[in-house]
Amino acid sequence: QVQLVESGGGLVQAGDSLRLSCAASGGTFSSYVMGWFRQAPGREREFVAHITSSGANRYYSDSVKGRFTVSRDNAKNTVYLQMNSLIPEDTAVYYCAANVPSNGYTNYRRPSTYQYWGQGTRVTVSS
Repeated sequence: QVQLVESGGGLVQAGDSLRLSCAASGGTFSSYVMGWFRQAPGREREFVAHITSSGANRYYSDSVKGRFTVSRDNAKNTVYLQMNSLIPEDTAVYYCAANVPSNGYTNYRRPSTYQYWGQGTRVTVSS
């Protein structure tokens, strides 16, 4: 069983930066595609970024592209989300998620693609 634990959230001002971490235990972390999602109050969970198992490829939503960077350290079983130039619209609970690879096409922007989820870490950006 894979367990994911996020950390690094907090209250910041617009323009500030935060780095979220997601530590994994159990399973084979280096084989998983890792995703970051967020959910604001009253809204559906939305895709933020994902990174392939080796870290060679990274993908972002249009709303965070150029401001956020996803990375991973397979030796530490950890994935990161560096968030720069934060704006109030980034306020949400942020979740990391792990996908166990399978054959065929996979849409990594869909929450249902991921089998394992962390408990979330709250990010609040004040104006």
